[in-house]
Amino acid sequence: MSVLLMVSLGHLLNDMFQAVIPAIYPMIKESLGLSFMQIGAITLTNQITSSLLQPMVGYFSDKHPRPYGLVVGMCFTLTGLLLLSMADSFPLVLFSVAFVGVGSSVLHPESSKVARLASGGAKGMAQSIFQIGGNVGRAFGPVAVALIVVPHGQGSIRWFALLAVVAIWVLAKIGRWYKKQIELYGRSKSKFDMTNESHLSRRQIVIALLVLLVLMFSKDFYTANIQSYLTFYMMDKFGLSVTASQYVLFAFLISTAIGLLIGGEVGDRYGRKYVIWVSILGSSPFALLLPYCNLTWTIILVILVGMVMSSAMSAILVYGTELLPGNVGMISGAFFGLSFGLGGIGSAIFGWLADITSIQYVFQVTAFLPLLGIVTYLLPNIKE
Repeated sequence: MSVLLMVSLGHLLNDMFQAVIPAIYPMIKESLGLSFMQIGAITLTNQITSSLLQPMVGYFSDKHPRPYGLVVGMCFTLTGLLLLSMADSFPLVLFSVAFVGVGSSVLHPESSKVARLASGGAKGMAQSIFQIGGNVGRAFGPVAVALIVVPHGQGSIRWFALLAVVAIWVLAKIGRWYKKQIELYGRSKSKFDMTNESHLSRRQIVIALLVLLVLMFSKDFYTANIQSYLTFYMMDKFGLSVTASQYVLFAFLISTAIGLLIGGEVGDRYGRKYVIWVSILGSSPFALLLPYCNLTWTIILVILVGMVMSSAMSAILVYGTELLPGNVGMISGAFFGLSFGLGGIGSAIFGWLADITSIQYVFQVTAFLPLLGIVTYLLPNIKE
């Protein structure tokens, strides 16, 4: 548990730094005169640098574990934050967020493997504890921006560098523990997973992976819209201030952390497929109602959508590792990378759509995405 809490803390700090990027969108949109499409391009750059590298990092680490790779990744994030605090042009902002994305690409697959190693067999709960750190970090990112960056300006982002040093220290401690595991069990990738065999045929595995791809598309496109444009939506429809809208985003992100914990526990007890069913398709009524409600009900539905939909992530990830046992790093990297990549593409598309229509129209259109959860029916049952 101590290892799980440390890796969750490292994830929390990393993703809090990541969350600084969308949280400062209203500020840099005004100061640099950016369009919604350029805002989407910033998200796309950050997410693509993560998504393209994560599967490769995971594949490499399965074969050649690097215990202190986590520290190296955090150094990239630190560099990106310092550059972002000084960025005075659109290209420099893109360059900065690319560095932050590279740091994330190293942390997620390696940390996911560490969580699996420390799970003691409760794989869903271990992944949930690890991922909760990230969700809490993303929740505190907008609050930190509202309290620090909004009053003191873009240059105050450099204060997050102090927390990055703390993150490096935590990840170094994890690296020492990880190194001992390698010394005890060797470098064979089969030693870095709970021993289990998949009874599914190759065709069933391919179909299951394609279904998971559709589910990830549904979840991440919808979540990308909320994370990138909820603040603009609250300001446009209800006239909230930047700070007040950041607190609504904070509530959404906290609710996703709660949903993750519930999803991990339920998945370990009753099976991943049931969690995926309820999570994706079960959030559709709330998503469909959200664009047509008043301020109070909008906040309530945002929280409910975040809680229900987020419970799928740990279930999908563990389900994927059960499909291909012994490839935790590669599967984790691919799924986290896919999540970030889809989120970035979705953010860019919805930014373009908001430019030519309105931000409220975007929320009406994206409300139908969770209905794709119906394809969960095609997932084969995996013996837990």
